[in-house]
Amino acid sequence: MKFNYGKIFLLGFGFFGVSVIWGIYNAFVPLFLANKFELAPAFIGFFMTLDNIAAFFIQPPVGAWSDRLRTPIGRRMPFILIGAPIGALAFGLIPLASVLPLFVACTTTLLLSMAFWRTPVVALMPDITPSQFRSQANGIINFMGGVGSIISFLGGARLYEKNPAFPFWLGSVLVILAVLLLFILIREPKVYEETKEEKPSMRESLKGVLQDSDKSALRILLAIFFWFVAYNGIEAFFTLYANKHLGMPEADGARLLGQLSLLFVIFALPAGYIGSRAGRRNTIMAGITILTLCMLSMFLIKPETLTIQLTKLPILGAVPVLGVILMVAGAGWALININSLPMVVDMTDAIRLGTFTGLYYMFSTLAAIAGPNINGLIVQFSGSYSSIMITGPFFMAVAIFLMAGVLRGEAKPTTQG
Repeated sequence: MKFNYGKIFLLGFGFFGVSVIWGIYNAFVPLFLANKFELAPAFIGFFMTLDNIAAFFIQPPVGAWSDRLRTPIGRRMPFILIGAPIGALAFGLIPLASVLPLFVACTTTLLLSMAFWRTPVVALMPDITPSQFRSQANGIINFMGGVGSIISFLGGARLYEKNPAFPFWLGSVLVILAVLLLFILIREPKVYEETKEEKPSMRESLKGVLQDSDKSALRILLAIFFWFVAYNGIEAFFTLYANKHLGMPEADGARLLGQLSLLFVIFALPAGYIGSRAGRRNTIMAGITILTLCMLSMFLIKPETLTIQLTKLPILGAVPVLGVILMVAGAGWALININSLPMVVDMTDAIRLGTFTGLYYMFSTLAAIAGPNINGLIVQFSGSYSSIMITGPFFMAVAIFLMAGVLRGEAKPTTQG
């Protein structure tokens, strides 16, 4: 199996589609819930985890199922071709829902369909990439995902100002185009590593992680949980933080997230190479430190200082002090995110790639359930959206402690022959 940059870029269109959908969803659905349906912060936090509750139960077994599936078009592609079109249709209907029950029906359909195809599309990367190139490949895929986030945040902000439905319709069209490109241009491996042994279930794989002698897999999975609690908890409320705490227009919060995404994209490829040179663990720990300092600065600096405009750039628009902090945070998030999945999948063998990808998403999804709920309750009781910026550093500190004890997961040496 050889490393092919072109193929990985094409594969990135799948992650591009996922990122467009969730970028728009996370930016504008909280605004709908607060300003259109007038829901309390604690309920908004819970609502923003409904997709992750479903994903928690769906994504891990789907990953294991896709490991076992054999069809003429591959073991991952059937999930993608079923889930993506349904999700795109439901997504386009979300802004048209005028009553809360219909709104919930559309979002529920979206989250079920997206959970169905996310793990298989991500598991395609290690399927077609040798171990020693997986950080670089994950960098390319996350680069494409970051491009999707930039489009969803920056393009979505401009479209939202014209009509709140326009960003959602853009997302629906882009995800269909992305999946069509994936289906037409990517061919899954014809031969998979087989074994006469029965392939382990998700429960058996998790049991093996718990019984592992050096606990490296368990430690990194728990670290993933804690840093995603910090990140997702803030992301779910960021547009409301910008709107309610900083007094910015509704669309500006999404625009600021686009500035973070821009630096994530710029750092996505370098982060993979840094991970391969300096070590994945060290690179992740550096990223955690950067992100922690950015969160603390957003809590400590006064709103009137954070909103001072430093410059105005094409596409990005106004760049305030907060925008610069978020750009630094985007670089730190790239160092973490690009190298974590390769570490997890390199703690197993080719037979269990989908299963361990599912474990990665199980822990990150649990965090995406916990984070918004924790921050929703904190905002509810504190009465201030700025409080979300002090809980994040606490969880990041736990994550860096756990990562310090991870002993495996670096790139495997090249196999000759």
